Amino acid sequence: MNKTELVAAIADKAGVSKKDAEASFNAFVTVVGETLKKGDKIQVVGFGTFEVAERAARTGLNPRTKETIKIPASKSPKFKAGKALKDVVNSGKKGKKK
Repeated sequence: MNKTELVAAIADKAGVSKKDAEASFNAFVTVVGETLKKGDKIQVVGFGTFEVAERAARTGLNPRTKETIKIPASKSPKFKAGKALKDVVNSGKKGKKK
């Protein structure tokens, strides 16, 4: 599902226009980004938690030249699914093998 399809699905479920659904979705993405940039986390009970994972600086190996390189410290957004979301994803899957 891409953004356009997601916005259409949200509009349908919420009974609002696609324009309003897209504005709400864009606001959500903006607020999450700004909150994580400040170093705060967002916890939505049942859905999940958005937070920032910090990676320390480290040395790595260039696979082509085998030369050691310095990898700088960085921050990365992280999402951890909540129990209710996990239950929805896993419902009806017990006993089935792929």
